[in-house]
Amino acid sequence: MNKLKKTLPITVIIAYLLIYIVWGSTYFFIHIALQGFPPFILGAIRFTTAGILLLAWCAKRQEPIWNKQLIKTAAITGLLLLFVDMGLVMKAQQYLHSSLVAIVAASTAIWILLLDRKMWKVNFKSRHTIAGVLIGFIGVIVLFSEQLIRAFHTSGHTHQLWGMCLLILGTLTWASGSVYTKYGTLPQGVTFANAAWQMLVAGAAFWLAAWWNGDTTSFIVADVPSKAWFAIGYLIIFGSILAFTSYIWLLKVRPATEVSTHAYVNPLVAVFLGSTFANEPITLIQIAGLIIILSGVALINALKIKKAKPVHTLCSE
Repeated sequence: MNKLKKTLPITVIIAYLLIYIVWGSTYFFIHIALQGFPPFILGAIRFTTAGILLLAWCAKRQEPIWNKQLIKTAAITGLLLLFVDMGLVMKAQQYLHSSLVAIVAASTAIWILLLDRKMWKVNFKSRHTIAGVLIGFIGVIVLFSEQLIRAFHTSGHTHQLWGMCLLILGTLTWASGSVYTKYGTLPQGVTFANAAWQMLVAGAAFWLAAWWNGDTTSFIVADVPSKAWFAIGYLIIFGSILAFTSYIWLLKVRPATEVSTHAYVNPLVAVFLGSTFANEPITLIQIAGLIIILSGVALINALKIKKAKPVHTLCSE
């Protein structure tokens, strides 16, 4: 039975913590998982497993999981958000540090602001939102420029620049999928079923890509180190089931521009983990850039949280 419930502030806070912190850590764990799994196999196992577990949970909660409109909408967003974007991220991460991948991904917030045409009048009237996004983007430029200069002075700069191009394309597809998700037509009370079908469709696409690339025949399970298995387990439970479903839910109850600010905080977590556990270098310029990014996030969110009215959403019981 569906009941109209208020979205509690604590629920919103927990959801934001998941997409801010957990998603920031996924770049590091993808780096670890890639030491044992080819990119397409990694995506296939991660999203297929997470999708099956989440869909089973939705069935237990009696969500209408076999709705045709639900599956159609989820298929489109799953391909954009998970297959194309995450596929590009994992491919690029074979050439780039996890912290740099997270930094480039921060530009997603800019693309969402520009692609969300229905909110143009609202967003471009708010000087705080525009200023916050611009400040955050300046921080990304500071960090990105330093890495770009380094890339030109290394023997593998061609691969690094190719990786950056893949990441930019990925941010565009993620932004497109996010906006489509926010305004897509869905039955009531299927937020989690929607996320489950997105993962299942993406998982199926990854299996096809792995087969086409020859990964299914060359991949040897016995060669996968234990740390890679741990990493993929973390990605399934925390990165996909918890964080991704939180993201899909937040897009329905909060402004898309506000939700997109996760792209500014994720580099903080990624740089910390990369520098601490993967010996990725961090400089004063990078620290300065991260401070600028956080300032942008604070400016975007401060007035929105203060002035926000109670948000209602349909939840299933």
